[in-house]
Amino acid sequence: MSALTLPIDGMTCASCAKRVETALLKVSGVHSASVNAVSAQAQLELTGTVDTAALQQAIEHAGYQLRQQSAAFAVSGMSCASCVARIEKALLAVPGVLAVSVNLASNQAHVTWLAEHSSEALLAAFNSAGYPATLIDTEQKQASAQSTPWLLILCALLSLPLVVPMFFELGGGHWMLPAVLQFLLATPVQFAGGARFYRAAWAALKARSANMDVLVALGTSAAYGLSLYHWAVQDGMPVLYFEASSVVITLVLLGKYLEERAKHSTREAILALQALRPDSALRLTADGNSERVPLSQLALGDQLLLQPGASVPVDGRIVSGSSHVDESMLTGEPLPVARSTDATLSAGSINGEGVLTLEVTALGGDTLLARIIALVEQAQAAKAPIQKLVDRISAVFVPVVLVLALLTLLGWLAVGSPLEVALINAVSVLVIACPCALGLATPAAIMVGTGSAARHGILIRDARILESAKAVDCVAFDKTGTLTQGKPQLLALHSFSNEQSRVLQLAASLQHGSEHPLARAVLAAAKAQNIALLPSSEVQALPGKGAQGSVDGLLLQLGSDRLLPQGQPLSTELAAARDNEQSQGRSVSWLIDVNAQQVLALLAFGDAIKTGTPQALAQLQHDGIQRVLISGDNRGSVGALAKQLQLDSWHAEVLPADKAALVNQLREQGRHVAMVGDGINDAPALAAADVSLAMGEGSDVAMQTAGITLMRGDPRLVPAALDIARRTYRKIRQNLFWAFIYNVIGLPLAAFGLLNPMLAGAAMAASSLCVVGNALLLKRWQPNLKETAQ
Repeated sequence: MSALTLPIDGMTCASCAKRVETALLKVSGVHSASVNAVSAQAQLELTGTVDTAALQQAIEHAGYQLRQQSAAFAVSGMSCASCVARIEKALLAVPGVLAVSVNLASNQAHVTWLAEHSSEALLAAFNSAGYPATLIDTEQKQASAQSTPWLLILCALLSLPLVVPMFFELGGGHWMLPAVLQFLLATPVQFAGGARFYRAAWAALKARSANMDVLVALGTSAAYGLSLYHWAVQDGMPVLYFEASSVVITLVLLGKYLEERAKHSTREAILALQALRPDSALRLTADGNSERVPLSQLALGDQLLLQPGASVPVDGRIVSGSSHVDESMLTGEPLPVARSTDATLSAGSINGEGVLTLEVTALGGDTLLARIIALVEQAQAAKAPIQKLVDRISAVFVPVVLVLALLTLLGWLAVGSPLEVALINAVSVLVIACPCALGLATPAAIMVGTGSAARHGILIRDARILESAKAVDCVAFDKTGTLTQGKPQLLALHSFSNEQSRVLQLAASLQHGSEHPLARAVLAAAKAQNIALLPSSEVQALPGKGAQGSVDGLLLQLGSDRLLPQGQPLSTELAAARDNEQSQGRSVSWLIDVNAQQVLALLAFGDAIKTGTPQALAQLQHDGIQRVLISGDNRGSVGALAKQLQLDSWHAEVLPADKAALVNQLREQGRHVAMVGDGINDAPALAAADVSLAMGEGSDVAMQTAGITLMRGDPRLVPAALDIARRTYRKIRQNLFWAFIYNVIGLPLAAFGLLNPMLAGAAMAASSLCVVGNALLLKRWQPNLKETAQ
């Protein structure tokens, strides 16, 4: 019998506790459960091993949540996909662990486990599996420098004299180094250079599994041992294979070193983002002076002095000063943007020519930069669905190779070949069959692809999005703020009862305090005419219609055509005014006196099309993707915009809740739909789409709602996001091809004696380098943002 404590969120009373207890007792392996709503914990007695995921599912089904924590661990000693599988298995066996994702390309493990449980058990699990790990400090920058490979250089220098005589043999000579000298050169390589393989192989065998290190250790030991045997029993110049074991170890070490350098390049996006954070800031003191303090000593509300050329240390609001700010690393915007008083700055931006005073509004993990880093790390740590197949293959790959090597040995002996020939061919099989490339194929491509996207302001939240995005053949757009600038202006006001200034005063007073774009346009127009606002009361939103409230004794409504009395046709004057404005692509709103059932005025708004909209739509059309506009605006303005932009289809006067139904309708027609919106009002439609893209410019809601967040409101990033997703998935498939083809070709050649161990070692190293190098080609990707003539 074992015990387990679960921290649970959402319980408020004894009834909640009883419901959780009932749910937990239904999970197989739970003997008893005692849930305390006050302490927000469940104490469990378990009869055996219980799947934590089953406990989590039971609690969530009851309507509550497990309180969790996540962290990243730097793992040492991993060499192939078998290592990844063994670590994940060891960590998932630790009580309280909910999810594990081990990334061979970044040498990191991302673990989610129960809150209030320490990380010591996890570190112990790493050690017992044979892979020591350290908890990564999220505020600590990762080292970018690679240490000098002294051991590799030493092994190369010792192996070189062993290889040189081979060239004499190729030229017809038969010169060989004395056996004792070969032994003295090969032994340090075998046991110093190969020590890492022996250690890792022993750890794998203790864990009753096998990996690449087992193959290398067995293969090189066989060649080294056979050389010792021949030296002991043969007279004269014995047939030795010291050069084979030494060169194989040297080549594998070289391959691992080059692989580490290449893998480091795949992490450049994260490293570059982390490097944006300065370690300290200039804080203004009460006497007007400044002091340099670590970021850990800052508090919300502190005022900072930001000098020209300095990095913004935290998120903040400009209290005084103006400047141009380089935000390219966060948003991908190549040109500095003007920022002045009351504008917000994000950590990691670079101040231009001005001196700014900044009030701290967010610190540490709450900053936009920290959220971006977390999102990119989350995407890079995730596994694409295709990786599941790779994991299943990797789990049986090494045992199959060991059997194949044994069959090679027995087969050559069966046809009468000498033991040394059979053994060397078996060694070649062991050495070439490295699963490293297989383990690197998917994560390397994902890391480089998502990193390249992030540099250009495209945040891909999950690796699964890559597989969905490649099939997108229809993109549905919201209108306001997506294809248009989202900053409408009041272009016309038709009054049917009073002077224009009076109806504008009533409309602006009703909209006072609203953050809706049309409300801000009305308030801006009133402010421009110096119109004083009147008190308003009982103001409420009318979802999908507009707003209602009392102003100066009048019960007013302001909004769309849905506010007009049903079944009553508009007068000729009202209809003509509406049709005229809508024919110009403008949105219209009505100001109505509810008690008198009288239309007081018609307000017409215009919103300019974004500069990049025509090019974005043209690129999508070129890619064979259908373009659909879904808007809550009136039919006239939506139709005019759709005609101007030559869209394939459009839908107007769609309520926010109905947008999701339209997206589902498109999917039922066989389309793979991507929805583009602002990530807030369009949340249902974003959730319904196969791929969701939010132009949230870094807002929390956008980053949590959408699969892809576009850090700036440029529509050209939509086809760019689909393009990098397609290219990344294509790289994954290419990498898997290369990883398999090396073994498909190399294993038969080695088994039939057509590949000696040294060439097998070179091929093994080349396979990993080929996969990582192919993934690194994604670093050259650039979105097509050039202006095109319209």
